[in-house]
Amino acid sequence: MQKLTRQRNDNHSTELGVWLRQQKEIDSSLGYVASNIDYIWSNYKTGEWMLIEEKRHMSDITYCQKNLFKKLRLAIQDKLFKGFHLVQFENTGPDDGKIYLNRKEITKESFIKFLQFKGAPYDAN
Repeated sequence: MQKLTRQRNDNHSTELGVWLRQQKEIDSSLGYVASNIDYIWSNYKTGEWMLIEEKRHMSDITYCQKNLFKKLRLAIQDKLFKGFHLVQFENTGPDDGKIYLNRKEITKESFIKFLQFKGAPYDAN
């Protein structure tokens, strides 16, 4: 059987993450996938919270991530949950290039307002 699990091409994995990718018994060709959520963002005073996936260099979420995150979003019943959002950076962060929120370009000021739960586009992506 050909190993299809994609190996990481950076140094951002943990020892467990490396190990998981090397196990043929749980290879992605058998249907097993793992994904993490970059941020569970909240305001502990208001109770509002949201999930944020960050991508640098205009990377996009994978097909598997999109499906997993959709399932998670649909399962959350909390009225204070403000959605699942994709934040993409042209380069590595808000200070070195353009910022995209749910695939729409925004300013750094709009990004701060979004993180303050003010006027944020709560249409989950």
